[in-house]
Amino acid sequence: MADDDGVRLQKVLSQAGIASRRVAERMIRDGRVEVDDRVVTEMGTRVDPGLSVIRVDGVRITVDDTLVHLAINKPVGMHSTMSDDRGRPCVGDLVEHRVRGNKKLFHVGRLDADTEGLLLLTNEGELAHRLMHPSYEVPKTYLATVTGSVPRGLGNKLRDGIELDDGPVRVDDFAVVDAVPGKSLVRVTLHEGRKRIVRRLLAEVGYPVVELVRTDIGPVTLGDQRPGSIRVLTQKEIGELYKAVGL
Repeated sequence: MADDDGVRLQKVLSQAGIASRRVAERMIRDGRVEVDDRVVTEMGTRVDPGLSVIRVDGVRITVDDTLVHLAINKPVGMHSTMSDDRGRPCVGDLVEHRVRGNKKLFHVGRLDADTEGLLLLTNEGELAHRLMHPSYEVPKTYLATVTGSVPRGLGNKLRDGIELDDGPVRVDDFAVVDAVPGKSLVRVTLHEGRKRIVRRLLAEVGYPVVELVRTDIGPVTLGDQRPGSIRVLTQKEIGELYKAVGL
């Protein structure tokens, strides 16, 4: 909780886009707002937006305007790094002129150059660390076009686990989305982060990947976001990411 030099809580909620000040005041009176794990109902409460942890209906909100949380659809042929000493196209090229103040960004979830799809970028180091750490088991979902007709029972086999050269891997979910002669479109969800894990896994069971797109990281989904495009995460998405990793 901040001292008298802080900012009024209802103003912070309004500036964060949660609600108008009048609605924010009602939310505070109704006991829906917590500051540093304590329910606050007093209208005169002041907080430090850079230090206070604020939750609305149990979901943490971002009130520090120095924090950056972005979703990018990495195109095929682009590397996931923020810079490349060999001059190859990389994610850093896309954000170089679009992030205010050139803040230090961490990318969450690398993708190989041949894979399209969702990457998260943030300058919030602890959030990035937890999202990438296997102990938090944040799921990632992929759509893979594979060679061949996928038989019934493959999903159970993948859920039971497949032994790769660097250890076993199990999927959290697997489904056949579509099929045409000679190819199948499958959806794979897992919380593994090893290099080229989806390609290696599917090749191991006899279904080499032709095309691969990551569509989801935890609660954040790619949706209809175009390759190469960047968007700012919503308060709801950021709050769900915090919740997923216990922040």
